Amino acid sequence: MTTSINHLNTRTRRPAAVRPRPTGARPRLGVRPLAMGSAVGPLTRTPIIHIATPQLHLSTKPSAVVLRIARLQGPIFRDDAAAQSGLSISTVNRQVSALLKAGLLRERADLAPAGAIGRPRLPFELNSSEFLTLGLHIGLKVTSITTHDLFHRVVGAIQIPTPVADTPEQTLAAIGVSARRFASRWPNQRILWTGVAIGGRVNDGGLVDHPRLGWTQAPVGPVLAQALGIPVSVASHVEAMAAAELLVNPDDDTGSFMYFYAREMVGVAFTVEGSVYSPTAGPPVIGHFPAGPTTLLDPTTTGQLEPAVSDTGIVAAARAAGLTVETVDDVHAAAAADDPTATAILLERAEVLGRAVSLIADVFNPDHVILGGQAFTDSPSTLPAVARAVRATPAALHRDVRVTRAGATVQQQAAGAVSLDAIYSDPLEALALTA
Repeated sequence: MTTSINHLNTRTRRPAAVRPRPTGARPRLGVRPLAMGSAVGPLTRTPIIHIATPQLHLSTKPSAVVLRIARLQGPIFRDDAAAQSGLSISTVNRQVSALLKAGLLRERADLAPAGAIGRPRLPFELNSSEFLTLGLHIGLKVTSITTHDLFHRVVGAIQIPTPVADTPEQTLAAIGVSARRFASRWPNQRILWTGVAIGGRVNDGGLVDHPRLGWTQAPVGPVLAQALGIPVSVASHVEAMAAAELLVNPDDDTGSFMYFYAREMVGVAFTVEGSVYSPTAGPPVIGHFPAGPTTLLDPTTTGQLEPAVSDTGIVAAARAAGLTVETVDDVHAAAAADDPTATAILLERAEVLGRAVSLIADVFNPDHVILGGQAFTDSPSTLPAVARAVRATPAALHRDVRVTRAGATVQQQAAGAVSLDAIYSDPLEALALTA
């Protein structure tokens, strides 16, 4: 069998299939939705595989605007949707009709005013009962697999150790098998799309360079699309987290945000007026930034930010200080038990991270700074130290600094944002790709 890969760059143009077909290849049969009843078995047809470049923004397409209003404010009447969106009532009527036909919306006849006549007086809402998306966050040590409804809510979630294999293809194939088995738990719902959030640089066609995993041009998109048989979007994980924050705070679509992430890796992303900024050369790399002066952290004196403050770095610092620990959770547990060394290590981590956040924020001067990742969310007692370090410079005295609302589920929310990106950006076009 042959498989055609359609590289879909939705940032600049409408999706268009690439249609070369080798001589003798069987006719195209379209994208085959993930068949839950045989989720772990091989595909019996040759699908067209769509690999999308996510837009990671609040789309202004009329269908996307109406879908977003339904997600955030439904049930809602059409005239109210027109008033709140700025769209004409005729445009809203056309989009609602098309989205109802596609099954993405549903009407609530039970909420119609007494004596109301005609469909425009029926409120509509998002139809979250028929569709799901599949999210994958591939981490250095742990991979999260989630399903999401159209509200971006996590429906189900598991974690697996990121498989260790000889090649990226083998690792990705193993993740694909686990994801397909997990998705089979929902046999009566249609899985529309897969979203992958991963560290490193994401190139066209879902190819990934990930130095920490030792991957160069790893075919993340192609392998997972082939394994799952549905369209796949792949994004840098910190940019995906920033996009998830936009979904949580859609009213903050003006001004600028800086999203700073820290756990096993550190990274930063920026949003401007409702769009995540995605540089052509890839997301900013800050792991090599100077850590600054340290006492307990960075026992091997790398002088670099990521080795000093990562979970692995925290465990190394604790062991060098004489603590018997295996994981960063052990360090947190020791600090909770009032161990002074563990407490000092976590406090120093907060101070080093705060200095790094302040340094980058002073350069770009965003309106808001959002802190994400377990380095922040798993250590709330050290957040005042982060805030003091961030506000240590005169330029930052009144800067808005907040912790992500996603909390400890930030990786799941990021993968969900990528999995829903095509649907939220152009719902009718995205649904057509899975027909």
